[in-house]
Amino acid sequence: MILCANPAAQFQSHQAEIEAAVLDVLRGSRHILGPQVEALEEEFADYIGTKKAVGVANGTDALELAIRALDIGPGDEVITVSHTAVATVAAIESAGAVPVLVDVDPRYYTLDPTRLDELLTSKTRAVIAVHLYGQPVDLDAIGQFCDRNNLALIEDASQAHGARWKGRRVGSIGRVGCFSCYPTKNLGAVGDAGLVTTSDEGLARKICSLREYGWKERYISDIPGRNSRLDELQAAILRVKLRHLDESNGRRRSHAAEYSRLLGGSHVLIPEVRANAEHVFHLYVVRTKRREKLVNDFRASGIFPGIHYPVPIHCQPAYRDRIRTSASMDVTAELAEEVLSLPLYPELQLEQIAEIASVLAASRPA
Repeated sequence: MILCANPAAQFQSHQAEIEAAVLDVLRGSRHILGPQVEALEEEFADYIGTKKAVGVANGTDALELAIRALDIGPGDEVITVSHTAVATVAAIESAGAVPVLVDVDPRYYTLDPTRLDELLTSKTRAVIAVHLYGQPVDLDAIGQFCDRNNLALIEDASQAHGARWKGRRVGSIGRVGCFSCYPTKNLGAVGDAGLVTTSDEGLARKICSLREYGWKERYISDIPGRNSRLDELQAAILRVKLRHLDESNGRRRSHAAEYSRLLGGSHVLIPEVRANAEHVFHLYVVRTKRREKLVNDFRASGIFPGIHYPVPIHCQPAYRDRIRTSASMDVTAELAEEVLSLPLYPELQLEQIAEIASVLAASRPA
């Protein structure tokens, strides 16, 4: 059986280090927001290239707290994409703001900066740029749009730990960067976890306050906050995995290159890498007009791909007919019908990639 993602395999790769880190926490006296969280925050900020990082409970909270820390709330609009995890839009609404959704570009599947002007209003306060599948967005074009219109640029880097845009790590270029450390991510915990990065120290202090009831001193809430604390066990595990992240991402890129070599000229469209970007291949996503048949053939062979994402957010029951979008969402609609995520993780074997490619080549229309 070949799974789309396999967090257990990564644990096995670093089992001794992870078990030692967990045991160290269990033998200690701090379990939430202690020395492991503080060390992770310092190490992750240094890795990303920002002055500060703040550990939070999950990636959705990372986005919500970043939005709130920027004083964006009820009545304010935040532009992002519909072709993303629903968490991006859920975070905007959890902060009380209004999501506005733009189409993506047809080559790289990320936010299309040429469509932003049509959605701009006097209520627009920020753009959330999603580095989808590990591919950095065009941060130059989006950043210029934000600068011209006095908007905050928020990077949703939940699928792009370690990716670079023009040599800089994503999460260090916008006003704030937000990361999920869900178990399947490039930097994954063994439960929920998230991180926020910024070089605005005042903003970092506010996020720290918001994650713990708005406290500056214990039991005294200076601003309305909530509970989004990161626990010591997850931080200890993430510190171990952070030490291996570049190596793991290198394996992902190598596997992606092998897929592209084997699938070039096949009936699927293979992913492109944007110029000036270093892709970290959280997912290897192909496009095919015969997806259902291909999925069935894969499953019959014990291979389980994923679909990221099958229904655009603006078409889902919770959001349908109430979210403003760009005039055309044609690319988003096409992707929802055609994208397929092939298994990809650092521990995947070349023989397994060859098997996947062989099943794909043999698959014929029904």
